[in-house]
Amino acid sequence: MARYRIPRPVGIGLALATAGWGLWTARYSLLHWGATHAELQETLPGDELIPDPRRVATRSITIDAPPDAVWPWIAQLGQGRGGLYSYDGLENLAGCEIHSLDQIVPELQTIEVDDEVRLHPKVALTVWSVQPGSHLVLRPGPVGRGDGDLDGAPFDYTWAFVLRRHPGRRTRLLVRERYALLRPGAGAIVEPLAVVSSFMGIKQLRGIRDRAARAAVDR
Repeated sequence: MARYRIPRPVGIGLALATAGWGLWTARYSLLHWGATHAELQETLPGDELIPDPRRVATRSITIDAPPDAVWPWIAQLGQGRGGLYSYDGLENLAGCEIHSLDQIVPELQTIEVDDEVRLHPKVALTVWSVQPGSHLVLRPGPVGRGDGDLDGAPFDYTWAFVLRRHPGRRTRLLVRERYALLRPGAGAIVEPLAVVSSFMGIKQLRGIRDRAARAAVDR
């Protein structure tokens, strides 16, 4: 019986298409890790700041602790504060000087609109909206700066942490990033940045989950 052989150009095309589909699937999984379809569609605090984003990433995790036990870990986020609960070693290769804490520090629990949350000794985000026990929204630049071009930055973005009460005294923690392009070619920066941020963000969600759940058991 004669065997049909796929022409070489067709085989190459199929291989490239399969690889492309695999990369797209992996990228989608990173950007939306843990989130349900309803959570992807849900309007969250901070969404209004960038109403027409070029890229949106929403991640989520369930934590075996009530929101009031999870919030203190969110409140002390930041370089020089409680850390980012992600891959400290990788971040410190870039000079971030991140040291994620395994305990809640009372002195770091006060956080208000216009406060700075640093990602690096020279890079800070601003608190645009905060409601203890509910949400924290971060964005570059001072509150009330308007819709300008952010001093020549290629893109704008928001970073929101939202807590939802879940059945069984548990918490659903959602993290959303929304990116807007401000300069031609900014997409070439935003696309890989969103993927890397999601990779680090998955570790962050797990880091918060493990710390909050452990602390809830110890109380």
